[in-house]
Amino acid sequence: MELLLAFDNSRNARIALDTVKEMFGPLKPTVTLISVIEDVRSSTAGADELFNEQYLAQKAGVEAAAAELIAAGFTARVLVAEGDARKMILRATEERKPDLLVLARHSHRPDAGPFDFIARRLDALVEEFDHMTFGSVSAFLARRVQCPLLIVPTHLGARAE
Repeated sequence: MELLLAFDNSRNARIALDTVKEMFGPLKPTVTLISVIEDVRSSTAGADELFNEQYLAQKAGVEAAAAELIAAGFTARVLVAEGDARKMILRATEERKPDLLVLARHSHRPDAGPFDFIARRLDALVEEFDHMTFGSVSAFLARRVQCPLLIVPTHLGARAE
């Protein structure tokens, strides 16, 4: 079994990584972690420096995640790409043809609290606006990938914290 896991070293990506380990641990699939660095370079040396710092930090994070999977008995590979995350992940699914694409649902939703009901309503409105304008990575991929897609809800990690 071949899995492609979108990993940007965020809290949500860590939740997706933990979910892969928990759900697929007994199967020990081959996991390719794809990490996409948005290309923010410009003609200034300062922007290039920031891009290089981001690139090195994200590369180190995805390599550490791969090492974590290997330690758990998985076969893991790292794929680092530059560009638009939606397009680069889509391209990776077309080229690698994984059995499953796994990614975390990134959300602007605040943690639960006394105003959770209002926050959920506002979140739904923001997501609808995102959908009408740019679309989120998961929504974009859900409409286009030709393989099964597992979108891990980010509230799963709230229990562990």
